[in-house]
Amino acid sequence: MKYELVIFDWDGTLADSTGRIVDSMRRAGAEVGLPVVPDADIQNIIGLGLPEAIKTVWPGVRADQMEPMRSAYARYFVYDSQIPMDLFDGAEALLDRLAAGARKVAVATGKSRKGLDRILHDLSLECAFNTTRCADETQSKPHPLMLTEILEELGVSVEGAVMVGDTTYDLEMAAAIGMDSIGMSHGAHDEARLRACGPQVICHSISELLDWIGING
Repeated sequence: MKYELVIFDWDGTLADSTGRIVDSMRRAGAEVGLPVVPDADIQNIIGLGLPEAIKTVWPGVRADQMEPMRSAYARYFVYDSQIPMDLFDGAEALLDRLAAGARKVAVATGKSRKGLDRILHDLSLECAFNTTRCADETQSKPHPLMLTEILEELGVSVEGAVMVGDTTYDLEMAAAIGMDSIGMSHGAHDEARLRACGPQVICHSISELLDWIGING
């Protein structure tokens, strides 16, 4: 077994949540009086921590708008957005197969701790991962600190782990510490951008990912 540990991004990798994030961010920005931006600008920042994401999309955001924006985004994402969100087909089976094969699994996400814990609870996945890291308790992607913390906690070498993500932030984070990575093309960033980061492979579905790990990992 090459990879003792598989680290997943959440949004756009395991969860089909890109549309809901874009919708919630757009509506929250309008609520607090920020200018309208193209949806592509919002999709581009998925994977960053929320403060970093807001400042990237709206560089002119004022300090007094940050907390209202964070609160409005959370409200839209959790309660008010009509855009559905669920796991990608096969995601739960993937996690079960990896665990059955004695692999450790983790999450490294730009979500807040509160947000990730709520979703894991709602999906009955609280015990599915050996550990998780969120952007509000460490450094935001693409800084690799959350990866090094996961490796240290689980006692795994960088050579024994692989990062799976749908954005350049995920793949750049892995590359910064010499970790292998796998790009998922069904999320926020397109395949050409992912390939430019030098992942081991680009997978187009969860089933393709499972097959690749089974053969190569």
